[in-house]
Amino acid sequence: MFGYVKNDIPNTYVKDVVLYKAMYCGLCKSIGNCCGQNARFLLSYDLTFLSLLLHNLSGTDVVVNKERCIVHPIRKRSIAKPTKLSEDIGALNVILAYYKICDDVLDDNSGRLKRSWFTKAYKKAKKRLPEIDNIVKNNFNKLLELEKNKNDSVDITSDPFGNMILEIVNFFLPNASAELKELSYDLGRWIYLIDALDDYDKDLKKGNFNVFYNSHLNCKSKKQLLSENSFEMASLFGSLIGRISDNVNKLEYKFNKDLIENILRLGLREQTKNVMENKKCKNTTKF
Repeated sequence: MFGYVKNDIPNTYVKDVVLYKAMYCGLCKSIGNCCGQNARFLLSYDLTFLSLLLHNLSGTDVVVNKERCIVHPIRKRSIAKPTKLSEDIGALNVILAYYKICDDVLDDNSGRLKRSWFTKAYKKAKKRLPEIDNIVKNNFNKLLELEKNKNDSVDITSDPFGNMILEIVNFFLPNASAELKELSYDLGRWIYLIDALDDYDKDLKKGNFNVFYNSHLNCKSKKQLLSENSFEMASLFGSLIGRISDNVNKLEYKFNKDLIENILRLGLREQTKNVMENKKCKNTTKF
């Protein structure tokens, strides 16, 4: 997907660093199992977090083994054994990544070769999870319509992405609590908006839609946007992260919750700070 939902490494317990790496590698293997080896290049930090969250809340055991893999053939690594849930999340990862590539093609006609390279993997993922594909397709279409009409409302434009994450979580956990649904919706909105802020200058240069530019037409750079609207930006992202943090404690965890709390309370704040300070955020850590 986008790659922003990650742990805050300096404040992560050693045991949770091991678990996070194991879940990351386990999801990679799960993607290969269900969608083919090429699809493993689409692995996302966002879906690693979702795998952590859903395994915990559903009570699905995580078994970690020492194994070798294609990327690291010499030294054994801690890898979470693939489960049906992790393979379903792997298929979801491919579906989300494929629609993101399609969106890039529509934006500036780039990524056609990349899209064709992953089409076979997408078809496998769609066949495995047709309901998820419909959820993603319907919400992406709503988002594209808003972008086509150059909507200038931050709340309205980020709604489809928030709703998409909510519907995805509800698919995997049909009895999701009200707190989990609210957290999922807010997280989806945060992902969409932090990506829009991060890509502000690039979107302006390429002439792509960006909701922050549409709502602040006088701002010709991200630096100007943030300097002239600092209180508005801080309030927007602060309120989203605040609501997410409030709901973290209200979830019914089956296992240790330290890593999930680290990601949602500290990781989101750190990523927001990095984007606002123009630090590189996407794919900065590879395991």
